[in-house]
Amino acid sequence: MASLATVSEELAEIDGQIADIFRALSRSRQLEELTDKLRECKRLIKEFDRELKGLEDRNDPDTNKMLNERKQSLVVHDTINVGTDTAAALKAQTEQMSGIINEMDAIHFSIKKASKLVKEIGRQVATDKCIMALLFLIVLGVVTIIIVKLVNPHNKDIRDIPGLAPPVQSRRLLWKC
Repeated sequence: MASLATVSEELAEIDGQIADIFRALSRSRQLEELTDKLRECKRLIKEFDRELKGLEDRNDPDTNKMLNERKQSLVVHDTINVGTDTAAALKAQTEQMSGIINEMDAIHFSIKKASKLVKEIGRQVATDKCIMALLFLIVLGVVTIIIVKLVNPHNKDIRDIPGLAPPVQSRRLLWKC
């Protein structure tokens, strides 16, 4: 069987470029680079096919068979690379989505915890305000009773406050006794 270089230098050059791209594809896994290189590879395969059709009339059947087999090999190789690269990209995206879902779960948990904490703080603030209001009423009541006792010390309706001495009615000095 004849090699591509014996049939056409241009076919051999295109075949070499395609092989170079496939080698680069097997090493590189960046999605953008892969897409660009696969587009270039498809363009070269189409160019290879056009050149092959142009040379079909001039070649013997064995050479045409070898060229068609090479074209089919290139197409299969291209398909395998596209499938492999797509699978790798999907795996990376799946892992990325899994990470995002885990982060969302953590955020949701944090929001729930924060919400419970805010409710608890709100209850504590309300309780503190109620206690302060009751203390204010008690102090106000005690102050009111003290003021009333001071203003009207003979009022018998108001009991003496325990711990508070009754007002002095008259002072007697010891030397006047």
